[in-house]
Amino acid sequence: MKSDHKYNDLPRLGFLGLGWIGQHRMQALVDEKACRVVAVADPSDDARARAQQLVPDAAAVATLDELLAHELDGLVIATPSALHAQQALAALDRGLAVFCQKPLARTAAENAAIVDAARKADRLLGCDLSYRHTEAMRRIRNCVVEGELGQVYAADLVFHNAYGPDKSWARDPALAGGGCAIDLGIHLVDLALWTLGFPEVERVGSRLYAQGALLPPASNAVEDHAVAQLELVTGATVRIACSWNLSAGRDAVIEAHFHGSRAGASMNNVNGSFYDFAAARFNGTQRTPLADPPDAWGGRAIVDWARRLAAGARYDKGIETIVQVAAVLDRVYGR
Repeated sequence: MKSDHKYNDLPRLGFLGLGWIGQHRMQALVDEKACRVVAVADPSDDARARAQQLVPDAAAVATLDELLAHELDGLVIATPSALHAQQALAALDRGLAVFCQKPLARTAAENAAIVDAARKADRLLGCDLSYRHTEAMRRIRNCVVEGELGQVYAADLVFHNAYGPDKSWARDPALAGGGCAIDLGIHLVDLALWTLGFPEVERVGSRLYAQGALLPPASNAVEDHAVAQLELVTGATVRIACSWNLSAGRDAVIEAHFHGSRAGASMNNVNGSFYDFAAARFNGTQRTPLADPPDAWGGRAIVDWARRLAAGARYDKGIETIVQVAAVLDRVYGR
């Protein structure tokens, strides 16, 4: 009976969008016994069938409206980006907490509308900016916060993917909000600003490319390579670069380097892995390891959100930094 009581105290969640990332995050919650999966929704029969293998007791439906007919405490959204804002607003209007895949929405205005709705509803809103939850980046941020690097004056972050999206909507700017910059660059902008305490960004310059061709401002083409420079009010400069389908000689290049007046620190993916990260601090030519694989970080963001929800957490103003990140991406795109 005691275990049943604990189970009944867990938040009742609905899952909207049952592709790879949606199922992976659901698996993380199930493995951690962090929620009750009440209902799942996807227009695909095959996706619903796969999900029911994981959560056989959950109702399986095709639409958001059918999902919202169930008694829920929160909604997890893993659908195409263009749908996020409408779906998140519908859930918050029903008084549900929301956890959404990145990007939370396509533009700063859409992000602000969702954050405002969460604030007014006093509901917990989370976004899956998962790389913050790697042990490697946690250690680097601690070094910065504790002053071990001195004044951080420069940062260089890259995310080059040897592959690209396999969903057609991801290459439609109206549906995705952009190309690799909003898909991959959002993590880089967030990691840089999060590590540095979210200082104001004074200026943003960028160049976007599609199949090697420089795109004109306000182009309707989707970029597959993006380079941007952020000039911060602190005087620091952040440079980011990201791409799809890059000839990288490995699956991915994911790195974050922070240069300070006393020392430096960096994170890098190991052997081209999307999942394995190492971090180190540098003093001159000396290298001090901070973190090494293995590190099961993929589901940490959503498990943390679910546990906070179970503990009664309401609106958390920490989510408001997502609007600043989105505003920087708007400037990267020149909009």
